[in-house]
Amino acid sequence: MLDRLATRLATVVLRLPAPRTRRVSLTRDIPVRVRDGVPLRTDHYAPDLPGAPTVLIRTPYGRGGPMRLLGRLAAERGFHVVIQSCRGTYGSGGSFAPLVHERDDGLDTVDWLRRQPWFSGAFGMFGASYQGFVQWAVAAEAGEELRALVAVVTASATRDSTYAGESFALDTVLTWAELLQAQTVPWLARQWELKRGQPRLAAALAHLPLVEADRIATGVSVPFFQEWLRHHTPDADYWRARVFGDRIADVRAPVAMVSGWHDIFLPAQLDDYAALRAAGGRPRLTVGPWTHGSSGLFVAALRDGLDWLDAHLAGRPTSRTAPVRVHVGGDGGGWRDLPDWPPPATPTAWYLHPGGELATAAPVPSPPDGIWYDPADPTPSLGGPLLVAQRAGPVDNRPVEARADVLTYTSAPLRAPVEVIGPVSAEVHVRSELSYLDVFVRLCDVDHRGRSWNVCDGLVRVAPGRFPTDAAGVVRVPVVLWPTAHRFAAGHRLRVQLSGGAHPRYARNPGTGEPLGTAVTLRAGRREILHDPGYPSAVRLPVASDPDSPLLPSSKKAG
Repeated sequence: MLDRLATRLATVVLRLPAPRTRRVSLTRDIPVRVRDGVPLRTDHYAPDLPGAPTVLIRTPYGRGGPMRLLGRLAAERGFHVVIQSCRGTYGSGGSFAPLVHERDDGLDTVDWLRRQPWFSGAFGMFGASYQGFVQWAVAAEAGEELRALVAVVTASATRDSTYAGESFALDTVLTWAELLQAQTVPWLARQWELKRGQPRLAAALAHLPLVEADRIATGVSVPFFQEWLRHHTPDADYWRARVFGDRIADVRAPVAMVSGWHDIFLPAQLDDYAALRAAGGRPRLTVGPWTHGSSGLFVAALRDGLDWLDAHLAGRPTSRTAPVRVHVGGDGGGWRDLPDWPPPATPTAWYLHPGGELATAAPVPSPPDGIWYDPADPTPSLGGPLLVAQRAGPVDNRPVEARADVLTYTSAPLRAPVEVIGPVSAEVHVRSELSYLDVFVRLCDVDHRGRSWNVCDGLVRVAPGRFPTDAAGVVRVPVVLWPTAHRFAAGHRLRVQLSGGAHPRYARNPGTGEPLGTAVTLRAGRREILHDPGYPSAVRLPVASDPDSPLLPSSKKAG
């Protein structure tokens, strides 16, 4: 009775389509045995509708709570819903090792589906984050019965997100390890830790060496965290069996993707979109003003996902025709329907100038700007793409911009709006007394009150041999920022922020070249940012307007 009341309320609150049936039976804890004999606990929501297709969700986060609500909501809309706990989680046998068993366990579960008397011969998959990784693990081999995928804030390959810019996404990885471990402790103990502000996690994020951080955060050594610290180089064989991007061209099922501009996996998910398009696919893409855990993301994914599954599993007409829908942030933005991603735009360079100015005018002869970076007092990260929604997204960056280890370059007030939609990159010319350093670049929107709101950013780790060094000791560092869709309002200013890190979002660079997990020696050093005709440091923005129009400020003076 309570489940029915919950779904009735959710249908109204979430503005979902009317249910096709209210009669749903639930069979819990079915032991689905995979090829090595391990039982995977599985729940089956069966609608009282003959010939209903199936939706499969495989998850390490449990089958109760939100998943139970999701199961019943989808079943009431005409789907058999199968929710399975991944190996080593919530009653399933074996040990949880991220990404290791998901291909075999997933394919064995599909084989089990085929043998069920209620299976109609068609199924789709749905899920966010890790629930999306497990979709990509089987998508190329699941057979013609797989008719649809709904991949939410996820990607086929997690390696590049874990080591963004060849750094290490410390906050995301350690927070995830802590969240997984928290699933194994009593509920009251977990609530107490959250109420206290997760002091153990905070201490772990600040700790060196990193090889000890998991035990500080969770009380135990976490095998995958230790492995990810060891196997961090781009050529590590460890990751070859844990990424599935090389099979995207073989995926035949239609794919719907939902993400957010401040999601941790956005760049990788857009790479998946591009790979599907290159292979002749027509995926659907939705990118909204969300972080990885936004409540708005869940609502949009549920609506869009059910619509996609309806269209491709049940043959019902879809309510949407545009293949790409994005939310443009900033004043005067809003939702836009596009024929493809990225849309046509004019790449426009905004150059760094002396005096902290930013302009489209070519750079002038000028001395470099210098900053001192000390990993013992690392430049902090504020907002942006993080795993936990409460700390993620756009925030006022003035506190971090006031630090001596941060440089800012700001445009004149815009005479008219400037809309930026697409990939964003930067080229920074750096001279450093240390060979090991990080370059963090962030684009911000400065409003009429002087508040500096982060739009997108990126970080690159520099080491000897990675980028050429010229005779003057200058290194040209290319930085790929998160893609974006943002409208800078008239009167606002663009700001580029430069620093030597963003801790603890990214692990601090110790400046010594010591191994990622065991580094404890911290070396501070000075670096110079060059911005003259020979070394034109700039951020390149995809401006959705004519670069010769009066949208751009006529003067480089910041005002």
